[in-house]
Amino acid sequence: MTKSMGKAKKSRRLRLAGLAVGLLAAFALPGLARAEDQKVELKLAHWLPPAHPLQKSVEEWAASIKADSHGSLTSVIFPAEQLGKAFDHYDLARDGIADVSFVNPGYQPGRFPIIALSDLPFQYHDAKTGTAALDDWYRAYAAREMKDVHYCFAFMHDPGTLHTRRQVLMPADIRGLKLRPADATIGNFVTLLGGTNVQASAPAARDLLERRVADGIFFPWGSLVLFGIDKVVKYHIDANFYVTTFVWVMNKARYDGLAPDQKAVIDAHCNADWAVRFASPWADFEVAGRAKVAAEPGQTILTLNPDQLKAWRDAAAPLHQDWAATVKRAGSDPDAIAAAFDASLAAHHAQY
Repeated sequence: MTKSMGKAKKSRRLRLAGLAVGLLAAFALPGLARAEDQKVELKLAHWLPPAHPLQKSVEEWAASIKADSHGSLTSVIFPAEQLGKAFDHYDLARDGIADVSFVNPGYQPGRFPIIALSDLPFQYHDAKTGTAALDDWYRAYAAREMKDVHYCFAFMHDPGTLHTRRQVLMPADIRGLKLRPADATIGNFVTLLGGTNVQASAPAARDLLERRVADGIFFPWGSLVLFGIDKVVKYHIDANFYVTTFVWVMNKARYDGLAPDQKAVIDAHCNADWAVRFASPWADFEVAGRAKVAAEPGQTILTLNPDQLKAWRDAAAPLHQDWAATVKRAGSDPDAIAAAFDASLAAHHAQY
């Protein structure tokens, strides 16, 4: 073999090897981070205490994102309002103060009218089926209603109820009371029934009750114990009164600046499966709280009979009419939106 022939064969082998590498890169799995991907550290913000079950879900979510991106996407978690007040978390993501943030849309009344439908009372059987129905439904509207962020997913805590310092059994008992609502929708319900709303974020709620600024609070069972609110209330309606809807959203510029395969990793963690995975540990925690409260001395669990529950449902009916009027003023079709929501509840067996 001549020297020139040997060089030609070597050159051909090198070209084939380069072609093989190129093909492997072209057909790589979506979650496989490439060597040229820039490492990105994401700031994840939420406003609940580190002891809350949400913290573990955030940690697991962040770890999964890191693993699937092969280390190119890492996260720093900022709990307990470290980057801003609970009311401001949507704007934290919009403005880039946080890259990803945990938002209660009901903390800003009127800003997100479509998703407010999900907060109307007496709708959900439990948080797991309810989350699946909620996220499935809201994805069709998120880009319209939350257009200045990148929507990730929506979920809810397990149904909460009304906890008070004195007995409340029927809607008429609300008149004259000062109550901390869970969100804007429940706040409207309190006003409708003749009560007064006292606003406070979840971390500040116990202080209001302890100082008797408020007579009661709408809260889920497990969080009642976690925040120590069970020490300042003693009457509890045993019904799936309401849920609070939450969303995770991401800064648009941060998402748009990711490499394609990094975006694919984020997309794979911003779906209905992850919504339910987020909801599940928190739901289990809240469900367990009912038994803890019931076992405490001096607590009274008030069970509603069918007529009493119907009275509450009837009292809440005007809220749906108000919601529909608000959505219509915002330029959307409330009948079509509500029909899609009801269909999603039925499809996921989520009705209360």
